[in-house]
Amino acid sequence: MLKKIIETDKAPKPIGPYSQAVQFGEFLFTSGQIAINPQTSEILNTNVEDQTKLVLENLKAVLSAAGSSLDKVVKTTIFLKDMNDFSKVNKVYAKYFNDSKPARSTVEVSCLPKNVLVEIDCIATI
Repeated sequence: MLKKIIETDKAPKPIGPYSQAVQFGEFLFTSGQIAINPQTSEILNTNVEDQTKLVLENLKAVLSAAGSSLDKVVKTTIFLKDMNDFSKVNKVYAKYFNDSKPARSTVEVSCLPKNVLVEIDCIATI
């Protein structure tokens, strides 16, 4: 099996030496997405709900570029700056994964890139 690098201009460009996603066989591994507007490259400095929505929209764009979608996601990892935001993130997350709930881990971290409030990555099938 060959690995294939996935890139799209509909999601933020990587801010480091990594790919937006890598396909290996029938699996897609995304890098963590944060609340960066892909058109302006600016951070969305609002609340955790708005940031979560933008993060999930960015993930959708990366998945789409690889020929996948949110309903093919099998695992997500959510990184939160503050675990007290857990229920707020869940409300937004549930709108994106209402019928096809992937396995998930959620962890609180001391700091995230660009000082955002949430980061999410995923593993999906193609």
